[in-house]
Amino acid sequence: MESIKKQNKLPTIVGLAILLCVMPFLVKIVVGNQYPLLIMCIILIYIMAVTGLDILFGYSGQISLGHAAFFTVGAYTTGLLNIYFGLPLYLTIPAGAILSALLGALLAYPASKLKFHFLSLATVAFGEITYYFLYTSPGGFTRDYKGINVVGISFLGEDYLRWYFFLLAFVVLILIGKISLINSRVGRAFLAIRENTHAADGMGINVRKHKIIAFTVSAFLTGLAGALYVHLIKYISPETSMQKQSVLFLTMLLFGGTASILGTILGVASIEVLMECIRPLQEYQMLLYGILLLVVI
Repeated sequence: MESIKKQNKLPTIVGLAILLCVMPFLVKIVVGNQYPLLIMCIILIYIMAVTGLDILFGYSGQISLGHAAFFTVGAYTTGLLNIYFGLPLYLTIPAGAILSALLGALLAYPASKLKFHFLSLATVAFGEITYYFLYTSPGGFTRDYKGINVVGISFLGEDYLRWYFFLLAFVVLILIGKISLINSRVGRAFLAIRENTHAADGMGINVRKHKIIAFTVSAFLTGLAGALYVHLIKYISPETSMQKQSVLFLTMLLFGGTASILGTILGVASIEVLMECIRPLQEYQMLLYGILLLVVI
């Protein structure tokens, strides 16, 4: 029976893979400029970030309303290391992801004891602290509200078609890692905790330990997405850590469906395309996010 299910899924997986590989070429031919390819690259980066949020919320049942802070920390870390120390990207990008993971573990240590709504407030506070720190820029090293300009990745340049396949490789590796994690003992512990923490504790699962692991992995992936984002856009500012970016990530996740790989992809792509369509109404974005959240909830 299991092999039959896998065989039934195979055409879908192959079809999706072909579509993802062919689509950027079609877009470039039909549209004739690179802007749609840039949007597709941003979609891939957001898929990484929302995948991290899904591990935390969709699989382990912990909500975060400040997840954009990890995204911004990853971006600022890789950017500042490159600006001030001239470190190569193969060191700065992992450093951004690792620092985000460490902050995630640090936040999770006390937050893992909190219940659902108190946890959400703690993550909001973390996001606001991150924004305030970057905005006020103690010592001036984060360049306060002006943000920082960062060099791109030389071998990719301004060719967003190359960027697309570079980022697609990251997405594929992350999704494979996610599947392996969820099917492991740790992943099964996440699911047990999500369903009932008391029952999970009674089964011998170290609930607090696994909550911290989920937070750390989630922050790592979101920080990695931010580290790649800053080199794609070549700029980052404290506004990226603001509440509306965290709400955007959560909206994308809920719109596509939690605990679902395909749902994450569809949710991110749908919301990002929608945001591009309503860009002239930018001042109403938070209102639209709220309406979308009400619809999907």
